[in-house]
Amino acid sequence: MFKNVVVLGAGSAGLLMALSIKKKLPNVSVRVIRSQEIGVIGVGESTTPNVPYLLLDFLQISPKRFYAMVEPTWKMGIRFLWGPRDFDYSFDIQLDVQHAGLNRANGYYCVDDFSNMSVHAALMRQNRCFARGQNGTPEITGAHAFHLENVKFVRGLTTIALECGIEILDGKLREAEIGEQGIKALHLEDGRVIDGHFFIDASGFRSELLGKALQEPYISYSSTLFNDRAIVGNWDRTNEPILPYTTAETMDSGWCWRIEHERAIHRGYVYSSASISDDAARDEFLRKNPKATTWDRPVQFKSGRYRRCWVKNVMAVGNSGGFVEPLESTGLMVIAGQCIDFVNQIKYVGMTPKVQELFNLQRAKSWDTIRDFLSLHFFANTRLNTPYWQHVRNESDISGIKPLLEAYEDMGPTQLLARLGYAQDIFFGLEGFLVMLVGNKVPYRNTYIPTEAERAAIQTMRARNESIARTGYTVREALDIVKHPSWQWHRDVVSQNA
Repeated sequence: MFKNVVVLGAGSAGLLMALSIKKKLPNVSVRVIRSQEIGVIGVGESTTPNVPYLLLDFLQISPKRFYAMVEPTWKMGIRFLWGPRDFDYSFDIQLDVQHAGLNRANGYYCVDDFSNMSVHAALMRQNRCFARGQNGTPEITGAHAFHLENVKFVRGLTTIALECGIEILDGKLREAEIGEQGIKALHLEDGRVIDGHFFIDASGFRSELLGKALQEPYISYSSTLFNDRAIVGNWDRTNEPILPYTTAETMDSGWCWRIEHERAIHRGYVYSSASISDDAARDEFLRKNPKATTWDRPVQFKSGRYRRCWVKNVMAVGNSGGFVEPLESTGLMVIAGQCIDFVNQIKYVGMTPKVQELFNLQRAKSWDTIRDFLSLHFFANTRLNTPYWQHVRNESDISGIKPLLEAYEDMGPTQLLARLGYAQDIFFGLEGFLVMLVGNKVPYRNTYIPTEAERAAIQTMRARNESIARTGYTVREALDIVKHPSWQWHRDVVSQNA
């Protein structure tokens, strides 16, 4: 077991891992090296449900304080303006289930209408976030995620880290000193030497320790995922409603996100520099978003992962270990999963070679599954026929999902597809793959004509979900409630009474 951990990087990845270690292993000394010169990328962050779990359940951060410091809004899923129809990918289950009164799984009944197939999907369609509970308050439970402003998020995490006894040192890395166990010490530009037993590389795409110092091989996903840049912009919110979902919208040479903050709207055009110039991408972005003010330069990134994220006494977290393009909000999702898995394994099993080997295998499998899941988004999107979309549909390496596509084309949206292993995916499950296949109307041979009784059962289910959603709370209404001085979060009440 390590006693002295050094974290290189004070963005969300470094701080979340530092907090996870310190909260669950309180006797371990944790120091974070922060470079004020490098700073924090101030993009809007869209998350998945494992991020609220990490923050509020695993790390036991007070919800009242977290909401006050970070000011998140809620996300119930993703609205896809994508493929031959718009559709909603909600965080509850729509398709990997067979509703009572039906002879087949739900997906077979969504050929013409893929709406209101779950309560969350119905809430998204009504621009509402939470159902109304029996006592009239919003039911802020179950599968929901956050929209975060990264600067506020990092500022809040920094405050909590300092209060937990984590030491934050301002300095910039000059070089890493190599030893038999991996990294022996970090030499800063001001002459300080920081030694440690274990090092967390949270240095972003620079991957100072894992990539540069230890020379771990990098595996590119560029043959599958072609996008490598993003034009980023935002504008102050006026009278626009705060939407309870992230929007993913097809563009001529990529796609555009929309992330909802309380006082601002954040947009970004993700594209391939091989298909469109930066200036042309900016022009297209501004034509669709005339109120936006864009950053001076596009954000550049690469999709891929290092062969192993944990080598000797170094573990990379966040972009220093891997990254895929922003579609599906996988950045903080992967970080949260890695924090929970790493600390639990160290706490309950220990640091053995086999633990390290299995951890690396799981991380690699997770990244490869994300790559395959994203490849389905591009392969199935037939909304536009521009040169970019022709290229990604025809040239992208989709070998990772070929067995799924072949089975789907033969059988349709059956739950039997779980036998291919997709049900074991911890991030998306079979549900995610089914939503993208059915939502994008990918054809299959085993079509089914519902009986009149089944049509009535589906209509009754949709009507019930829509009825619940119509009386639900908008994001603004729910925010006003939780900001009221009399509002009490259940977790805070339990903590006070413990």
